[in-house]
Amino acid sequence: MFQNNLPIALCVILVIGVQINFFFNSVFDKSAKKHNRIPYFFTFGLSGYFYLVVPFSPILYTILPLLMIFSIVQSYQVEIRTKIIFSLLYGVIMSIANFISLYILYILDSLDFDSLVNQPDPIAYTKLVLLSCMIMFAVIQMMRLVTKRRSFSLPYRYYALFLVIPLLSIYHLNILTYKSFYTFLSAIGFLFLNVMIVYMYDTIMDKFQFMHDNAQLQQQMNYQDANYEKIVHSFKSIKRIIHDTNQQFLYIEECIKRNELAAAKEHITTTLNKIEGAYQRVNTGNLVIDALVTNTLDIGQANGIRIDTRLNLRSQAITIERYDLCVVLGNMLDNAIEASKQIKIAEDRYMLIKIHATESALLIHIMNHMENEGAHLRSPKPNPEFHGIGLTNISRICDKYGGHMTLEAKHKVFNNMVLLPFSTNNP
Repeated sequence: MFQNNLPIALCVILVIGVQINFFFNSVFDKSAKKHNRIPYFFTFGLSGYFYLVVPFSPILYTILPLLMIFSIVQSYQVEIRTKIIFSLLYGVIMSIANFISLYILYILDSLDFDSLVNQPDPIAYTKLVLLSCMIMFAVIQMMRLVTKRRSFSLPYRYYALFLVIPLLSIYHLNILTYKSFYTFLSAIGFLFLNVMIVYMYDTIMDKFQFMHDNAQLQQQMNYQDANYEKIVHSFKSIKRIIHDTNQQFLYIEECIKRNELAAAKEHITTTLNKIEGAYQRVNTGNLVIDALVTNTLDIGQANGIRIDTRLNLRSQAITIERYDLCVVLGNMLDNAIEASKQIKIAEDRYMLIKIHATESALLIHIMNHMENEGAHLRSPKPNPEFHGIGLTNISRICDKYGGHMTLEAKHKVFNNMVLLPFSTNNP
């Protein structure tokens, strides 16, 4: 087609490459770009060169444009089904733009497609490509107004439905003639419908993501409710111990009055043993820390996890809200327990809980062993997104108090550290 016009061929490849890149930048988020995109653009340029310069069979002429499109979309880190959908959508919209361009050139320049196929004219073909690209740039600008560049996985049936309109568009264009004005109007309609596919895709994705986020938040709320139940249970246990101890003192007092010292001593020993068994295993003076760490120790004992604690609260007046402290410490302990449960060798199940409070800040450091490198960030829970939103909530509370969170995974050891400064300006 451009065997003797290499500069024109290179210009056409450049324009099409810029346009395809502009299209995918419009429908995908910029953060989805891969760092090194040069190999993909090189593949695109090579495919474009063969397509425009080297004569091939009609089948290869159909495959090469798809290869050109797909080589650029591969430079984005998105799901393969999303790549296929938008690659085909671009191909369909570009075909419709070519169809519209043929009609315009037929009216203005008496360009006949049959003669263009039988006797390739580089100048006429260049006009066709440039006009098609101008139409495509206008269409892409329209798409930028409706797309939200979300990245969320949809059920497969929705991807199949999104393909219906593009495939029907191609089918109808193949059976219509570009020389008819009514066909031209049909092409405009097909173009509008295919642009609306992007809007529908984003709208449905937005709805599914909203439902997904609501489900995650509900799970997180249920989790916090469970933590609060632990704290309430701990508080009630303390009240029960105090009440029961008062009753025991009355009995001991009566024994002393009757000079039954042996019975009084025996009852004191029994009472102390029961108090020791019923009272919190952790007693820092902070109800949230005592309840959650004690509960973690119980879970660890039940699952064969060795847990060491180093708790040093120099400042009893922790100005962090109980709810926020419950979210931070509860999620950190829960994530460590879940990771420890996945370790197959029981001797390797180990956690270290370090909580240190000064007059100015609260430092929480949870260390645990894990089965595989990075396994802690890929939660084994049935709903791994719940694990992710837990870390998000910790980070949100760190921002609220002007603190920060650090995650470190190395040599099958995971460290999660949170620093929350105390301030009179904190809520």
